[in-house]
Amino acid sequence: MLLATIILLGAIPQGADLARSVAKLPEMAAEATNDASARTLPTAPTLKVKTDVAADGSKVTATVTGTVASAEAVQPPIVAQPLQPMMPTFARPRETRGQRAAWYALAVTGHGAAAFDAYSTRRALAGNYGTEGNPFLRPFAHSSALYAATQVSPMVMDYIGKRMMVSQNRWVRRMWWLPQAAGSGFSVAAGVHNLAVVP
Repeated sequence: MLLATIILLGAIPQGADLARSVAKLPEMAAEATNDASARTLPTAPTLKVKTDVAADGSKVTATVTGTVASAEAVQPPIVAQPLQPMMPTFARPRETRGQRAAWYALAVTGHGAAAFDAYSTRRALAGNYGTEGNPFLRPFAHSSALYAATQVSPMVMDYIGKRMMVSQNRWVRRMWWLPQAAGSGFSVAAGVHNLAVVP
């Protein structure tokens, strides 16, 4: 660390040198201006004409500038290329108003069906008519936390349906409603089964 500090301090100009260089700044600027005015621009080279005899005996005249032939001057001028149309930026598919309304309707249906499943499960378990078949919901089966725990699955299905609605694959976009509808169907079927068990 000490070595790095010494190297860093060695790179910083000392105070006296800095003061001298700042004092000489106007003189150095004047010298640079005088040097620039003393310089003259180079003149264009004179053209030389060179005559050659072709194979058929005719004379061919070529203009030569210094040692560089005029063939370089004949090259087409550099012209800016016309602007090419840009590729359109990729935009993800967007949901329509009807899809949004259907998504909300399916979300309400899914959460309602999950609440119905939780109610029927609590009723069946309270009468000792069965046990909870879902191992993830089994810890919550004998408490009111079952109502909140059953809402997790519809939330996941809502999220998957929303992502499928704006997917880049056409067939996935057409099937966006399937996760929510399947989740609602399973919850309703489980709730009906639970009510059938209870006399």
